[in-house]
Amino acid sequence: MSTPRPVLVVDFGAQYAQLIARRVREAKVYSEIVPHTMPVAEMLAKNPAAIILSGGPASVYAPGAPQVDAGMFTAGVPVFGICYGFQAMARALGGTVAHTGNREYGGTPLQARPDGGVLLKDLPADLPVWMSHGDCVTEAPAGFTVTAESAGAPVAAFEDLAGRRAGVQFHPEVGHTAHGQEMLTRFLYEIAGIEPTWTPENIIDEQVARIREQVGEKEVLCALSGGVDSAVAAALVHKAVGDQLTCVFVDHGLLRAGEAEQVEKDYVAATGIKLKVVDARERFLGALAGVTDPEQKRKIIGREFIRVFEAAAREVAAHGGVEFLVQGTLYPDVVESGGGTGTANIKSHHNVGGLPEDLKFALVEPLRALFKDEVRALGLQLGLPEAMVWRHPFPGPGLAIRIIGAVDEERLALLRKADLIARQELTAAGLDRDVWQFPVVLLADVRSVGVQGDGRSYGHPVVLRPVSSEDAMTADWSRLPYDVIAKISTRITNEVAEVNRVVLDVTSKPPGTIEWE
Repeated sequence: MSTPRPVLVVDFGAQYAQLIARRVREAKVYSEIVPHTMPVAEMLAKNPAAIILSGGPASVYAPGAPQVDAGMFTAGVPVFGICYGFQAMARALGGTVAHTGNREYGGTPLQARPDGGVLLKDLPADLPVWMSHGDCVTEAPAGFTVTAESAGAPVAAFEDLAGRRAGVQFHPEVGHTAHGQEMLTRFLYEIAGIEPTWTPENIIDEQVARIREQVGEKEVLCALSGGVDSAVAAALVHKAVGDQLTCVFVDHGLLRAGEAEQVEKDYVAATGIKLKVVDARERFLGALAGVTDPEQKRKIIGREFIRVFEAAAREVAAHGGVEFLVQGTLYPDVVESGGGTGTANIKSHHNVGGLPEDLKFALVEPLRALFKDEVRALGLQLGLPEAMVWRHPFPGPGLAIRIIGAVDEERLALLRKADLIARQELTAAGLDRDVWQFPVVLLADVRSVGVQGDGRSYGHPVVLRPVSSEDAMTADWSRLPYDVIAKISTRITNEVAEVNRVVLDVTSKPPGTIEWE
């Protein structure tokens, strides 16, 4: 099966670029994010089914503000402009964008004109939409029909059906815009003429064909961690090449309570995959001894993983050697590591940016273009147990990056106990699927004064970091019920020695990241 033609989301620096890409995929259409700095010729070389211009923080008149190359509109590719992209599109095509002083931010009433065009047809004439603009389009380009307006935007939406182009001043991708997903879907289906074929079944078929072409008859290893990413990646590769795949589970001593047993028993029972277990706890703890810098921790763990796999490969391969390594790299990993979008490197990721230069394997990354919810859909389609598919995301470097300070066995034991309590109480409250991820962080290099057992204590604080998200690109702290937080806190301070204080992290992403390190 050939790779689907992508809808390119051109990122002008908006916080919503990733959300637009997700909404396109929810319409069963494949999307990719590209930076606005990418030349139009390179975008067109990707043979896009359509191009969506995202919002952005700049004014189109600001010095150095990103502009749209007019060549984008002469190639016959359907284009949809959103917010800043709408203004840049209008300006590039000869329309007028002006500083009117009528800024609009947040919920705003939109008035659709009687001829609402394709995007707004049969929708209520007055719609609440989400605006975020200072400038506005005051005159549409020639050939465009104005289909809506607002108090601060005389041209709030326009369409050129002959040219398969449209744009809106507001953000249809956010939940605050009524019928926003319907508008986006109408552009994709009715204006761009794209068929909705991005489904789990088609993704599986495509990836199986790709894997078979890449691997041939060679032997493959998979870095199985027990998380949904590596589990689905392994299941996909197993579907493609069967017993050519051997999964290697490295017990690096940095997992949460019960996870090693889950991998060794539950996953093998569900899939029938060949599994080799490597006990490398002493090796990893030795390499991490005394290391406090988080980036150094990540790089050490990534390096040791590869060295362990090289050793495992020599043992696994009775004939000819192993040439390929499977990794569960996801699209957010690629973006946050500075790959594919022209963004800065937020943190190194051992699946993306932390591999040794002398890597002995070629990588097989069947999930590299997917968001987490798409991976879960694939896992269910492949028959993996729901408990495994819906497991909270867990970082490859494990608990090492949830200990602020050096890592040792005593600190790991403390954190495992606190983490297990938090997970148990979340499950007991029926909130597992309401929370995207629930890191518990041990501030190992911090001590706080407390009172325990009628005496003064001097213990470690533990941080609870429950977050809600759709794909980890952005996140907000989860508003857990106070009684659940209180119960977690009470149990941790009662049951975990050396911990005398529990605090709650209420930072969104951005500005924070989900993990502390």
